[in-house]
Formats: sequence, structure tokens, C-alpha cells
Amino acid sequence: MTETAAGITTGAVARRLGVSPTTLRSWDQRYGIGPAAREDGRHRRWSPADVEMLEAMCRLTTSGVPPAEAARVARARAGRQPGEPAGELAGEQSRRQPQDASDQPAPDRTASAPPPAHAPGSGNGLPLDKVHQEFRGLARAAVRLDSPTMHTLLHDLVAEHGLVTAWEEVMAPTLHAVGRKWESSGDRYVEVEHLLSWHISTALRQLIGAASPRDHVNPVLLACVPAEQHTLPIEALAAGLTERGLPTRMFGAAVPAEALDAAVRRLGPTAVVLWSQARSTASHALARHVADMSFGVRGARTHPLVLLAGPGWAGRATAPGMLRPGGLREALDILVHRCTAGPHTDAVRHTGG
Repeated sequence: MTETAAGITTGAVARRLGVSPTTLRSWDQRYGIGPAAREDGRHRRWSPADVEMLEAMCRLTTSGVPPAEAARVARARAGRQPGEPAGELAGEQSRRQPQDASDQPAPDRTASAPPPAHAPGSGNGLPLDKVHQEFRGLARAAVRLDSPTMHTLLHDLVAEHGLVTAWEEVMAPTLHAVGRKWESSGDRYVEVEHLLSWHISTALRQLIGAASPRDHVNPVLLACVPAEQHTLPIEALAAGLTERGLPTRMFGAAVPAEALDAAVRRLGPTAVVLWSQARSTASHALARHVADMSFGVRGARTHPLVLLAGPGWAGRATAPGMLRPGGLREALDILVHRCTAGPHTDAVRHTGG
């Protein structure tokens, strides 16, 4: 970071916080969130106290607080008054205007040049059309590589809204938005996708570790088909099953066919979930093999129900003993019913049950 005796440059602060220099200048002009001193009376130089105030501003706007109110709170915490009367006036005007999901202030109609529409501080233009406005702070924190905020937001999100809503309405749409941005921007934002995925995976595994599944039910086995590396959707399913008191065995990414066969024979699972993200990885022969496996004592042998999860299985009719759920909620409903309905024997299977 570039530092001088007078403080830190605007560019260095912007890089540290993951917002654009334009955003920092705009916050200074509109809300009085500026440096306490300026070099030669013009150039901004930010002291450690100034940076702490900006960090508070970022945390507040990420959590959904309107920028004007966030600025007021950040200044109060720093023991600062706005540097210029115009900052307070702009803040009052902002309170009367509807705020969008961005942590950018509303455009100033009198300014000579409006701030860019896709500054990093606003989520960097991530296409979050399916994410509720009050949840968009996760994307903004991800773009800033703000791990502490992502951790807190994910924890609060699941605690307040439950796993299914958190996954279907926030986690998955945000991951898809980051992925689309990465694909369309020349391999940029890979670091954002990796960090966001890690934090979501951590939040899901914490749910699994905190639960106490019932022991008398055979587990649900979850695995990615060979060559498939995407595990987050079945991690979400494993968390949802554990949350409902059902035991799981998660085998993760790219499970070899031989290893899957051995695991099914050893565990005798109630159901097997096979995840495929792309048609190139979906193996209907493998799914058929698993569905045909049986275990148990003679005369009461059972077969696992096979769930074909993920878009890779689309376009093919399911065979007996297989189901293709439409999403996390439907998969949970199917598996909860299966695990509480008792074993599926050869006699039932052969009569078309």
C-alpha cells in the first residue's frame, strides 16, 4: 500500500476496500465521508482513522443500510462531523430518495459526470436479478473479498431464513451471477468465485456439524459422478438432510465408479444422490447400475432410490428406481419421505412400486 507522511492515497484505500476511487470521492462529496486532512488543500490523504471510518461505511452499506444513514453512523463512530455543509445537505436529500441495492449513492443530477454504473462498490455489475434486494450485500462483500462480512452475512441469513431459502434465493443466484460475470469478463473474478464458494461451503458444513442425525435410519449417500467437480449443490442437500435429522454420507467430487459401488455395498443406503453439472459427466449406465444394486437378507433385499440431481441429467427419461428432482426443496421432500416410509424391498419394486 502506498503511504506517505500525510496518509494513504485514494487509490490505495480503494484497492484495500474493494471499491472504486470514484465511489470514495462521491462519498466524500455527498456524505462528508472524507479524509480529515488534504495534502496541499486538494489531494486526499487518508489516515488510519479515516480508513476505519470507510470500513464502517462499507460494512453498513453491505448489510443494507442506505448510504446516507450509513455515513451518519460511520461518522458518529469515528467522532467526526461532516467536513462540509454540502455533505449533510446531500445526505438529507438521499434520505428522501429511494435507494437501490448498490452501496453507491444516488446519481447527482447537478454533477458534471455521473459515477460509473458498475463500480466495484456496487457489486461490480453482477447480474443479481434473482436475488432479493435485502440480500445483495453478499455479492458486494464477495467482490470486495471481504471474508469477515461474508461469514457474518451467511450465518445470519441461514439463521433468519432457513437453509432452503438461503440456498435457493441467495447463495445459488449469487454464485451463478459471479460465474456469469467471470465467463463474460475474460477470466476476471475467479478469485471472487473461489472465495465465495469456500465461504458458502464452510457455512453449509457448519450446519452439518451442529446437527445430531437419527441413528436408526440408513444414510443417504451423496456423490458427484466421475469427472464432476461441482459439489456445493449436494453440500446444500446434505446440510438440509442433516437439519431434518437424517444421516448422510458425503463423498464429494469425482467419485470413481468402483468406489461408489463399494460404498453402496458397505453402507446399504436408503437413497443415493448422484450430482452431474453437465451432460458430458452424466453417466446413465452408472445410475442404472446403482439403482439395480441390492443388499440385505434373502427375501427382504432392498434397493436404494437413486436421485439424479443437477442439470447434467436433463433431457433423458428416468428409469424405475430413479427420480430427477427439480431443486433442493423437492429433493429434500423426496428423501425425507423415502427415509420415513420404510425400506423398499424387491417385492414392492417388482410390482412397480
